[in-house]
This record gives sequence, C-alpha cells and structure tokens, in this order.
Amino acid sequence: MTSPLLTTPGAVSADSPDSDVAAHYGDPSHEARAMERSSAWVDRSNRGVVRVTGPDRLSWLNDITSQLTRDLAPGVATESLVLDTRGHLRHHLSLVDDGETTWIHTEPGGGPALAEFLDSMVFMLRVEVEDRSDALSVLTVLGPERSRVTTVAEGVVQRDTEDQTDLFVPSGDLVAVAEKLTAAGARPAGMWPYEAHRIAAHRARPGLDSDERSIPHEMDWIGSAVHLEKGCYPGQETVARVHNLGRPPRRLVMLHLDGTVERLPKLGSDIELAGRKVGRVGTSSRHHELGPIALGLVKRTVPVDADLVVDGIAAGQEVVVDPDTGANANLDDFRRKPR
Repeated sequence: MTSPLLTTPGAVSADSPDSDVAAHYGDPSHEARAMERSSAWVDRSNRGVVRVTGPDRLSWLNDITSQLTRDLAPGVATESLVLDTRGHLRHHLSLVDDGETTWIHTEPGGGPALAEFLDSMVFMLRVEVEDRSDALSVLTVLGPERSRVTTVAEGVVQRDTEDQTDLFVPSGDLVAVAEKLTAAGARPAGMWPYEAHRIAAHRARPGLDSDERSIPHEMDWIGSAVHLEKGCYPGQETVARVHNLGRPPRRLVMLHLDGTVERLPKLGSDIELAGRKVGRVGTSSRHHELGPIALGLVKRTVPVDADLVVDGIAAGQEVVVDPDTGANANLDDFRRKPR
C-alpha cells in the first residue's frame, strides 16, 4: 500500500523494496544532518507488523527464535532471528514487549509470512499471533532530540534503541502523527539518508545484505540478535559449531566506493579481487559525509586491506566481521546493546 506521506511536499518515491515510501523530501543531505544533529522522522510504513499476545508469548518466542526473551522486561527493545535447521535466516524480528503484547516489525511484505510461521508453531500454548501490517505503520525517529520529539506521540507503542525510536502508529493516524512530529521540530527524512545512516553503522538489512546461505556470524548478528547463552532453538547447532569450533565462510564488510563514478552498484553484483569473484554486494547509498558506501559479503580469506572492484566500481573495504570471528572469539566481545 502506497504511503499517504508520499503526498508530503518534495517527496520522491524510493526504489524497491521501499517504493511505497519516500526516498527523500527534496534535500537528502540536510535530512541526513537532521538525523545526526537534531531529529528527523522516517516513513517506514511499508514494514510488516505482527502482534503476539497471551501469557506464554515470551517463553514461546524464546524457544523458537535466537534471542533470550523469556524474561524480557516491558519497554526493552531487542531483535531476534528465526533460523532454519541449518542456521540460515528465515525471518528477522525487531521487537518490544509492553507487558501484555509483543510488537514486532519485519521487512516489507514479510508480515503475513512471519505471522503464518509463528502461528504454525503455537501448538497448545496460550499464544495468539496476528498480522497487523495493514492496521499499523512504523514511523522511525532519529537524532539526539528524538526523546523530546516522540512525547507528542501519546498512546503509541514505542520501540526505543540506542540510536532510533520506532513508533507503531495506527495506519489511519499516520499523517496526523507525522505532522505532530514535524511541528515538534523533527524534519521529514527519506529512505536514502536512512539507509546511508544504517550502512555507515554497519547494520545489515535482511534479505538484501544477506542471502539464502547467510548465517548469523557472517552478518554481525551475534550478540545483537543471537544470544549465546540460551537454550535450544532451531539453528542453534550451526551457531554453536561456528562459535566454538570454526569460522564462518564469509564476512560482512562496508565498502567505500569510488566517488567519481555516478552510479551505485546493482544489488547482488559481484565483488571481485584481481578479476576473481570473492563475494556479493548488498545495499548501497550516498552518505552526506562518507560519499557512496555499501555493504557486502566477501570470502573470509580475502585480505582485510585488499582493494576490491564492485560492479565495475573501485572500492576499499572496512572490516565489520573480523576474519577470526568464531572459534577463538571471546564471548564478552559479543555482548552488545540491541540495535
């Protein structure tokens, strides 16, 4: 469903999978600066939203996902993964519990599939799952002033992480809440600066930066979305084996792209070293300070100081996942705050 906020003056539609929301509102550089220096809201109403209720919901989520949720306190944001039995990603969950309900958002179009999977895992437990993608929309507020700005969104469920606040807004109130945020001083900002901000923060986007073979160690999800000291869940064997016995075959890198080239690399294009394919590129964007940047997956054995070529564009790499991640890793290094 196309967002009504695309009628905001200056709005330009983003590319797939975000074509239903704005890429920017006429000035992506100033929008990006507002994210860092004051406050900005980003329309992410294309996100899938799932609601889980019932007294068994947190212990049940604990048993089927990668995160420790059994004793999750109300208002504490976290993220989690649904893995298959081989440890490959099926779903990524950004969630918060309010004491009565667990609120989850996931990638665009992913709400129905996630709700269907979760519902299939309920069995005899006191849990109810509902896809609320049509009824609830996500507005994300960023910037050092966001805590002041978000007070205008009274009665709206909020998921507050280290650098952003996600608002679960009733879809019929989306425009009204956005207008309140603007009146409170937040600048409208699109997916172009938001994605640049995310890439610069080394946060992989599921399904774009990952592929069907991705495992959590490759994507820098250990600690933020995968808890290493919890009980069994699907895919745990792979996580434990890589952590204790081996290393992942690939590693996430941030790519600094040649700024003299006008285009960005195509999603999924080859990353090459000396004419040989060594990986694939994921999402890319133009950062207001760093210039064109991207995330990519490369073979673990690629030297960390090697210059690469991405879809014909020269690129330097910035290490996100260390090549030695795995068997020799210190558990304390992975106890990070949720993102």
